[in-house]
Amino acid sequence: KSGLKTAIEELRFDNFLTTEKWQENMLTLAKDYVENGEKKWLFLGGNSGSGKPLLCSAVCGELLKREKAVRYMMWRDESAKLKAVVNDSAEYSRLIGELKEIEVLYIDDFLKVQRGQQPTPADINLAFEIINHRDVKNLRTIISTERTIDDIISLDEALGGRINRRSRGYQMNIAYDKNKNFRLRK
Repeated sequence: KSGLKTAIEELRFDNFLTTEKWQENMLTLAKDYVENGEKKWLFLGGNSGSGKPLLCSAVCGELLKREKAVRYMMWRDESAKLKAVVNDSAEYSRLIGELKEIEVLYIDDFLKVQRGQQPTPADINLAFEIINHRDVKNLRTIISTERTIDDIISLDEALGGRINRRSRGYQMNIAYDKNKNFRLRK
């Protein structure tokens, strides 16, 4: 029901390689979040290919083992569905309600758009609706994105500010460096 399917079995903490200090820091942060992050948010942003979804999925797997209700949201897919039904209030409410109310929401590739593009006002409004609701209700939220907190604040200060405040202590922004993209390594 989480939407993670078989990923949970494959994406575990022990599958995350830590050959560099920043990777050790990411792994430590993710493990600490599982143990002590109740009512906090986890934010892993920045460099593509650095293992952010692996760690976020591992966190979700651990939370599922602890009988937390978890929902995975691939931003591009779910946001497209929601924007397509925005004029059908019943369907929109049903779909967005699941994302707003689930005990733990993992948003993967948050605000991901086509290369060279910026999120549209509709993307920002949708993101704000979900994030603001979860902020007000104090619901655990996990975000992985290629954007840093500063990038999100530049797009929309209210949106970025909420994420920044909620994830304080459980936030890592990975500076861009092609060598950190493990998908590009031979």
